[in-house]
Amino acid sequence: MCRNIKTLFNYEPPATKDEIRAASVQFVRKISGSTRPSNANQAAFDQAVDEISVVIEDLLDSLLTSAPARDREIEAARARKRSGAVS
Repeated sequence: MCRNIKTLFNYEPPATKDEIRAASVQFVRKISGSTRPSNANQAAFDQAVDEISVVIEDLLDSLLTSAPARDREIEAARARKRSGAVS
């Protein structure tokens, strides 16, 4: 899995459309093996990102959990600590 794709489910506040799109772009880049598609492939790349974004939104809307929602700031601080970054 791409290291840049972040977990989007069960956060407060919920994932935004921009976060979902960014994850979709990362996924398509990984699958296609291209970070910047050629002009000939740009339309197919964009269509895939759009379609995957819709599927991700549907998935996030349909998932259920009994776990409490995670706080974005707390999770970001934990990630910084794991990576050795100073806050």
